[in-house]
Amino acid sequence: MLLQSYLLVFYTKVLGVSGAVIGTMFLVTKFVDAFTDTAMGRIIDTHTDKNGDRFRPWIRRMAIPVVLASVLIYNIFIEGWPMWAKIAYVTVVYLIYGSVCYTGINIPYGAMAAVLTSDPKEKTSLSTFRSVGALLAGLLIGMVAPMVVFTKDASGNDVANGPRFLLLSIIFGGIALLCYYLCYHWSIERIHVPNKKVEKGDLWKSVKQVCSDRAIFSIILISICIFAASGVMQTLNQYLFLDYFKDTKMLTMTNLVMMGGMMLVAPFATKISVRFGKKEGSIVSLGIASAAYILLLVIRTTNPIIFMSAMFVAYLGLGFFTMVSWAMISDCIDNYYVEYGERADGTIYAMYSFLKKMAGAVTGSIGAWSLSWIGYDSLATVQTEAVSNAIYTVSVLIPVIFMIGTFLLIAFMYPLTRKKVEENARAMKALEAKENGGNSK
Repeated sequence: MLLQSYLLVFYTKVLGVSGAVIGTMFLVTKFVDAFTDTAMGRIIDTHTDKNGDRFRPWIRRMAIPVVLASVLIYNIFIEGWPMWAKIAYVTVVYLIYGSVCYTGINIPYGAMAAVLTSDPKEKTSLSTFRSVGALLAGLLIGMVAPMVVFTKDASGNDVANGPRFLLLSIIFGGIALLCYYLCYHWSIERIHVPNKKVEKGDLWKSVKQVCSDRAIFSIILISICIFAASGVMQTLNQYLFLDYFKDTKMLTMTNLVMMGGMMLVAPFATKISVRFGKKEGSIVSLGIASAAYILLLVIRTTNPIIFMSAMFVAYLGLGFFTMVSWAMISDCIDNYYVEYGERADGTIYAMYSFLKKMAGAVTGSIGAWSLSWIGYDSLATVQTEAVSNAIYTVSVLIPVIFMIGTFLLIAFMYPLTRKKVEENARAMKALEAKENGGNSK
């Protein structure tokens, strides 16, 4: 989350690399993930450890590499290098982190929920707790990071402090390492499927089959849109409060308001899902979020309190979808199992992860490119009034477009209603009993 919210700020404000260059780098490096994500997913689907576990072992193996790579990203010691050397360094390290280390731990971690339980209600609870954990981490980063990484210069202007980025990455990296090992030791894979023989061409056959599945294809598109919306918000909010509202201390309060809105929904997410359904609840919640940001676009407030109030309403709406989104992915994995009679958890989540990371790259690229389009000067301490006003426009308009897209996709394309999810749960138990000789695990 530190990377998602502050990496662009570090690259542009500390290292002095232009937003256009970083945006292009974000996008280009993600094409490597088309291969590494798919390969990782296939490894998971076809290999187990001696205990029959497919997912947990990778969390243990990749915990240290992913933390080390995340710290190297904020290497302040390259600040004095020539620009070509800095660009080469950030590209290589970002590639190692995202395409190798993060892939190696994120694919098994994300897909693991499908084998922890087969009960839809328990999956929703797992999704909620996962989202709450992410929100708490985001809340911690959102409250601490602005107070740490921004300092005042001699003229009283807020400036990014490079060494503090590195210090913060080391501290959060240590916390992440502890959490990874706790996850490994406290998780139990309850659904075990025997390894199947891999035939030549099976990988691309599975990829093609997964892409043709409406539920999986739609949840990927939905996740891309919502991830892009929230990613642009988090990225451009740094510049919005730095250059438009001219008060980075308010960033801490803004992050608290955003996360607080989402946390308020958490206790009710499972109950709403059981009563009305995850799709049905998401339609209403995303409609609320879209309306709040459309209002911000119309009124163009210069008051940060009014802006934060609208954001609070938006994040109340986004909160429900966030809480149930991981359960919806598990629903899609289960639906594939029911439709085709085979588990492809790793491959499905790998494709989902790759496309989501592409969305993240596009999000970072959109944020970086939009700054270049409006004439943002990364080396200037104070931006012109025209640029400051344009920052407000892009910070609100881009999320509005993606949120409306998410609303339309989940309302008209995503097929897994509450009734369909319940039918799949019953069908899965029958399939698992058949595969295990009448003894479902």
